[in-house]
Amino acid sequence: MNLVEILVEKLEKEKLWEEEIYLKRNEFLKEENTTDSNLYYIISGSLRIFIRDNSEEKTIRFGYEKNIIAALDSFIHEGKSVYCIQALKKTTLKRIYKKTFMNFIQKSEENKSFWGSILLYHILQQMEREKDLLIASPLERYQRVLKRSPQLFQEIPHKFIANYLRMSPETLSRLKKS
Repeated sequence: MNLVEILVEKLEKEKLWEEEIYLKRNEFLKEENTTDSNLYYIISGSLRIFIRDNSEEKTIRFGYEKNIIAALDSFIHEGKSVYCIQALKKTTLKRIYKKTFMNFIQKSEENKSFWGSILLYHILQQMEREKDLLIASPLERYQRVLKRSPQLFQEIPHKFIANYLRMSPETLSRLKKS
């Protein structure tokens, strides 16, 4: 059992999840320039977090079954976020409000430490993502992501993976064949 699953189990045990949310394919959980300081657990389905840059969408993160997802800037500052969160297929989530979640975290040193470990893990993931973006070679970016997140290629449509890797769908297709 990973850290997220343990956290989810603890929240279940204390009956802290506020509700389940059901999204259809392409439905938005969160639109840009809105505030959403909730934390979500993905029961089934997949989502992408992206920003709009002029007329272009830039995918920055994915979430799939047994992941926690949030508009992190809005979660932290409780203000408007530039991020959009969209379901890539039919998705079921559990929601917990930030206040409820933070009360749970503050309840014990064990909870604080546990949450700290999860945050550190996500910081390391983000650092790996930043390295990916700095690597010029599409092949190297593809290989790094394949090694780090093989489930991505089973869960996420290839056009979004290509966008995430900052390459065309055709380039991704060629790399997968070689």
